Amino acid sequence: MGVETSESMEGGAPYLQLSNEIVDNHSEEFRLNQLGYKQELSRNLSFNIVGQWAITTSIDFSLAQLIQVIILLSTGGKNGGGYQASKYEVLGIHGGVLLIHAILNNASVACLSFFGMFAASWNVIGVFVLMILIPTVATQRASAEFVFTNFNMENDVGIHNKFYIFVLGLLMGQYTLVGYDASANMTEETKDADMNGPKGIISAIGISIIVGWGYLLGITFAVTDIPYLLSEDNDAGGYAIAEVFYLVFKSRYGSGTGGIICLGIIAVAIFFCGMSSVTSNSRTTYAFSRDGAMPFSSVWNKVNKKEVPMNAVWLSVFISFCMALTSLGSMVAFQAMVSIATVGLYIAYALPILFRVTVARISFTSGPFNLGRCSILIGWISVIWVAFITVLFSLPVAYPASWNTFNYTPVAVGGLLLLVLSSWLLSARHWFNGPPLSNCEHYFLNYMFLLIYFSYIDQCN
Repeated sequence: MGVETSESMEGGAPYLQLSNEIVDNHSEEFRLNQLGYKQELSRNLSFNIVGQWAITTSIDFSLAQLIQVIILLSTGGKNGGGYQASKYEVLGIHGGVLLIHAILNNASVACLSFFGMFAASWNVIGVFVLMILIPTVATQRASAEFVFTNFNMENDVGIHNKFYIFVLGLLMGQYTLVGYDASANMTEETKDADMNGPKGIISAIGISIIVGWGYLLGITFAVTDIPYLLSEDNDAGGYAIAEVFYLVFKSRYGSGTGGIICLGIIAVAIFFCGMSSVTSNSRTTYAFSRDGAMPFSSVWNKVNKKEVPMNAVWLSVFISFCMALTSLGSMVAFQAMVSIATVGLYIAYALPILFRVTVARISFTSGPFNLGRCSILIGWISVIWVAFITVLFSLPVAYPASWNTFNYTPVAVGGLLLLVLSSWLLSARHWFNGPPLSNCEHYFLNYMFLLIYFSYIDQCN
């Protein structure tokens, strides 16, 4: 079974065409079937899918919070009588964003491809605009010595150890570097996947590090009073990055409108990020349902006339909204829920690497793109690093510890692990045999919109 990319008669837009070749004993599909999918159920279904749902929850809830801050600043700010939404209203905004994402994901593959290209362009251009504009407009700039050598100890969580503050700061970096496995998820439909798949992962990480560091560098030069930025008494109500943008323009022009517009640039970027996350969630949900690994699989593996798994889309949106309901109880509970996003996904990343450097160390056959003699060493470094950050995510983030400041991440992740292992040992391992070879023709659906996007870029180049 193969997938070919062609151009349509109208406008040269790319589309996918299946070739009806028989799966032979040397095909990748046959090899995957030989290896077995049972280990993939415990890895992906437990951590990957749940982690992706938590990622969607986190992205869209952060967008809802940002929209609330934009409304607050647009109506005068906290110190000027601005409107501050309640937690119920923020949850309502979150639900509205999820609803819009679900509706947009009902669009055709061509539309999703367009949204993907637009989002990529918006992110790149937006980052460069902000990293140049903000320090340029600022009337007061931090010195290079402050930016590169100052270690901020100001916080209201009772932590004053430099090393402890440093390791806790790693957590946000780990959160931003998730999702690069999209290249691996779409390799079944990628031309020269054994080379382009790994290149996609490496380039995604490299570009994120370079562009992200440049963005942070530009913003940091506009930071002068860290305690005030973190204070809930400022105009943005303690939303630090919003306060930076607002103050920069207000100090230069007497109005923070320009800063609000800059926040709008970020909001649009987050919106498309959430939309892509819903798309990815739904395709992963569809793939597991197609193989009979999900409860009520016959419901979630349905596709509409546009070849879109809308039932899986609505399931992903519904679960993400349910996860956000924990914010009504306390933000501590919500943060524990979304912590699964990072911990769960990194555990999913680390497990196949662990198997590669242990039980499959001798039997594993390297592909054309490999790390050579360094493979085992880098593999062990990766596994140890994931184990290290998993412990970091479980450490207390505030002292003295109380019910309101306790880090519930190990409880959330441990509960998920217990639930999944129990369901696997008691039930799923007895009936789940992996996808039959006859299902291989449906692989193209998993990440069709991503494939068309990269196919179109390839044609443009």
